[in-house]
Amino acid sequence: MSNHPLSATGRKLTLVVLGLAALVTAMLCAFALPSLHSGPHRVPIGVTGPQESTEALRQNVDGDAWKVRTYPTAEALQAAVKDRDVAGGLAVTDRRVDLYTATAGGPSATAALTALGDTIAAQQGTRATVHDLVPFTRDDPRGAGLTAALLPMIFGGIFPALILSSAFPGHRGLRTRVAGALLFSVVAGAAIAAVLQYATHSVDGNYWLTATGLILGTAALSTTLLGLQALLGAAGFALGGALMMLLGNPLSGLATGPHWLPTGWADLGQLLPPGASGSLLRSNAFFNGTGAALPALTLTAWTGLGITLALFADRRGRRAAAGRPEAGPA
Repeated sequence: MSNHPLSATGRKLTLVVLGLAALVTAMLCAFALPSLHSGPHRVPIGVTGPQESTEALRQNVDGDAWKVRTYPTAEALQAAVKDRDVAGGLAVTDRRVDLYTATAGGPSATAALTALGDTIAAQQGTRATVHDLVPFTRDDPRGAGLTAALLPMIFGGIFPALILSSAFPGHRGLRTRVAGALLFSVVAGAAIAAVLQYATHSVDGNYWLTATGLILGTAALSTTLLGLQALLGAAGFALGGALMMLLGNPLSGLATGPHWLPTGWADLGQLLPPGASGSLLRSNAFFNGTGAALPALTLTAWTGLGITLALFADRRGRRAAAGRPEAGPA
């Protein structure tokens, strides 16, 4: 009996169905697994006080959840919190417990640290006094506007690739698409920063510093998607969109702070444009640029990668056009 191979349509349908199933599975893993294992993971915190108290605290607390560092004075601990060396800290004495936090640096870690401080204070028969050194703004105390900024940035990378490809199709429009994406990033980044600062009052730092970070984040997203699309076509765009939405969005840590995700997931999220964009926005908007170097470098690398892919696709297209025979006379 002879075997009848699948038709070309059947094989194509099978590949599409398997690809979609794999995509949905990856989406479930990206959204569910980090959430199931979320919590403080080696969050750096500082302690100061009498040596006996700090050493006992270090032995009891230092572990999988917290990474304890000792500081000589409460002033040194406060400076470390503002410089983002630690997420917060405890100043412990025989009579009181002072808790220093930076809610804008990571609200989930701040809540867990506050609970830890209350527990330690209760053991000493007192109450913890909380000092939020870097809070969210008064008009947006929960940071809702900051969290909401992530999706516009992601879609700000997806929409230019779609719309510019339709308006300026083919190889001849490639350079125009790249230039349009960069110009769009400047306009969109400045607009998002203006909304966050002047409309919702979610940030109150230097406007131009915040806008520059948002421009760089939007450029990293848009040029990467354009470069993948120019080089690989629709498959490249789908790959880039899935990478940004299905991995970059849930692993960004913008709502909770990166320390709330499992270590491996958090590191991966900070290497992707959405996570790096969120960290850069947080650094520029609330910490006056402290800690901005690494996410800025990451976004610059992604922008360079996207432009490089587009230039490679442009060179390939020029070679193909040069090798194409000219039409003879009718």
